Amino acid sequence: MDRKNFIKSCGLACVGAIGMTTLLQGCNTTKILSGKIIADDLVVPISDFETRNGSNTYFKKYIVVHNDMLQYPICVYRINEKEYSALWMQCTHQGTELQVFGDRLQCPAHGSEFDNRGGAQTGPADKKLRTFPISIEKDQIKISLKAV
Repeated sequence: MDRKNFIKSCGLACVGAIGMTTLLQGCNTTKILSGKIIADDLVVPISDFETRNGSNTYFKKYIVVHNDMLQYPICVYRINEKEYSALWMQCTHQGTELQVFGDRLQCPAHGSEFDNRGGAQTGPADKKLRTFPISIEKDQIKISLKAV
């Protein structure tokens, strides 16, 4: 391959990589949502779980909610239409912020894994995640932030 064709191939590869990165970022479904704190509750509309495709409505398995007054985000799992699970995204091993992978939360520091109800599945963490009581009122999820 001569120099001109090599440079042309590398240039096309770079443009393709940039385009693919943009496309993949658009497919990312994990978005951090802002929740409002009202009194002692973090409030999130149930509609934040909904995704529409034409006339069809689908539901996300989880959403990640953040508020500037909270040190860590809260992952809210939709178990079914009336049951949700709210988990503090702080690893119980050494306090690292967790990452969401479908029905599990994982610690990027040491690999601890937790299920969608906060139970420790893989160590080194051996304690359950902090959970929050949830109530549903007028199409809103209220996550109680009161110390239990």
